[in-house]
Amino acid sequence: MNIEAKARPRRREMAAATSGASRCLSKVGPSRRPPPARVRVAVRLRPFMDEATRANEAPCVRGIDSCSLEVANWRKYQETLKYQFDAFYGEKSTQQDIYVGSVQPILRHLLEGQNASVLAYGPTGAGKTHTMLGSPEQPGVIPRALMDLLQITREESAEGRPWDLSVTMSYLEIYQEKVLDLLDPASGDLAIREDCRGNILIPGLTEKHITTFSDFEQHFLPASKNRVVGATRLNQRSSRSHAVLLVKVGQRERLAPFRQREGKLYLIDLAGSEDNRRTGNQGIRLKESGAINTSLFVLGKVVDALNQGLPRIPYRDSKLTRLLQDSLGGSAHSIIIANIAPERRFYQDTVSALNFTARSKEVINRPFTNESLQPHALAPVKLSQKELLGPSEAKKAKGPEEESTGSPESMAAPASASQKLSLLQKLSNMDPAMLENLLSLDRLLGSQGSQGTPLLNTPKRERMVLIKTVEEKDLEIERLKMKQKELEAKVLAQEVLDPKEKENTLATPQPLPSCPGTTAKPLKRAVVLPLQLIQKQAESKIHILKKGHKRKLEHVSKPVEKAEDCWELQISPELLAHGRKKLLDLLNEGSARDLRSLQLIGQKKAQLILGWRELHGPFSKVEDLEQVEGISGKQVESFLKANLLGLAAGQHGGPS
Repeated sequence: MNIEAKARPRRREMAAATSGASRCLSKVGPSRRPPPARVRVAVRLRPFMDEATRANEAPCVRGIDSCSLEVANWRKYQETLKYQFDAFYGEKSTQQDIYVGSVQPILRHLLEGQNASVLAYGPTGAGKTHTMLGSPEQPGVIPRALMDLLQITREESAEGRPWDLSVTMSYLEIYQEKVLDLLDPASGDLAIREDCRGNILIPGLTEKHITTFSDFEQHFLPASKNRVVGATRLNQRSSRSHAVLLVKVGQRERLAPFRQREGKLYLIDLAGSEDNRRTGNQGIRLKESGAINTSLFVLGKVVDALNQGLPRIPYRDSKLTRLLQDSLGGSAHSIIIANIAPERRFYQDTVSALNFTARSKEVINRPFTNESLQPHALAPVKLSQKELLGPSEAKKAKGPEEESTGSPESMAAPASASQKLSLLQKLSNMDPAMLENLLSLDRLLGSQGSQGTPLLNTPKRERMVLIKTVEEKDLEIERLKMKQKELEAKVLAQEVLDPKEKENTLATPQPLPSCPGTTAKPLKRAVVLPLQLIQKQAESKIHILKKGHKRKLEHVSKPVEKAEDCWELQISPELLAHGRKKLLDLLNEGSARDLRSLQLIGQKKAQLILGWRELHGPFSKVEDLEQVEGISGKQVESFLKANLLGLAAGQHGGPS
């Protein structure tokens, strides 16, 4: 019974499409979707734990070749379940075989700015941690990958190479749905976020820069001791959490256009699924086992949803699947190393792990290059107004001085196509071969134009937008100039009507020059008068009065010899009577808006005054405001003091 027989033609077509897409990668534009990359699956069969078990029972798993295996069917002993994967490693395989055969090939994608991930999956006690970490005598995937990666980055970032590379590492665990930083255990539960481009990130996660393998061991070995482990019946050092080592490879281009790349490598040691009846978990171990099984169950749901093409993928149902969003159905080159055991007591776990990995290898990822430009490389080229407007608009915008200084020959004879400087020549950061091709196309299009103007030099859409913007600015400037001339004419007319004031003015500031987008306002002028004229005006209009304790004003007939602290100014009776008349006219004839322009009169009091005026007629005197309901005598007194001075000085010209 071959489960994979029906899937082989489909897999061949997919592999052909994948290889064809990779061959045509250089021809595909940036708007096309990135080529697909299937999740690769390798299966590792660990040896028996002891020789006694090997001698007493036959293994439940048997390898057929380097890519396929078979498992005994417990329902029908005459049949076997056959599985085919990308690689199969038997009992005699070494750590070196697994690393070189499955893990090492994906490291090159990190130098291209792409992501990669390695997941160790399987039941508890199947050897996942040994595959990922290993021992000092037999190092696993993690130390071997870091050793090779650091060696590659040192070689690629050597002097004379185009890229400068740097490596950082982070180490975390997911324990009972909590993301804990193993490099900084005191940081607490961390949140998993997603940026605007769909990249998964963890704010607050510690990052350590490493340049040598000794630097890696200095940070990794103490952090590994912070991971939660516990003893069960099946494993004395069972991992109670999912551990994730995140390695980032950053690249900076040393020459123009100063590109930046970042590739991320996820090395994940998943905790194994557990059957609590066989592990004997109780208390905290039972709670840990429930959290592990729940996250692995959600992981299986994500794989099924991806294979079925469902519109919603349940990544957010678990912290583990949220973190693996790039690895399954995302943008990473992923490989799953399934660890299985040969003992018959692990039969159900082995079949479950093989079924999961068989579904996982149908998942399609779409890796892409994470590349960007440095901010200073994105700075726009500074162009003159002549280059932006084109020859015809630049001629209009040229000032009289430039027209007089320019030679007639240069203005009359148009420059040849070889002498015109195209805007493309300012792109010095561009690749020379590409720049030469664009310049050739520019010259070709320029020779076909009506006036010989290069079409790439002045794109039609951008040129029309610039012309429209310049016309709007010109209209705004002309409008402001007309308004400035009107204001200057008003100032000149006022100076002609008042020659004496003009003679006594020491300095009359001119209106400020108008700026585009602002409205010019006339400035207030400071006038300095002779001392005799000031005294004469004061004697004719104002009397100096002394203020008593009860705020009563007493007229002073003699000149004041000694100044005191409390003095006030009062307008002459003629001006006071004039102000009362204006105020009374405003109360009898003014609208609600005119009444609100008075001091201490708001919307409510203005409506009360209008209502009283409609019922009883006009006011005979200002003090009749006391008869309006809601206005007291004190309010009328305050109203008179606040408004008589302004009306007497001529600030209110009556009702509008």
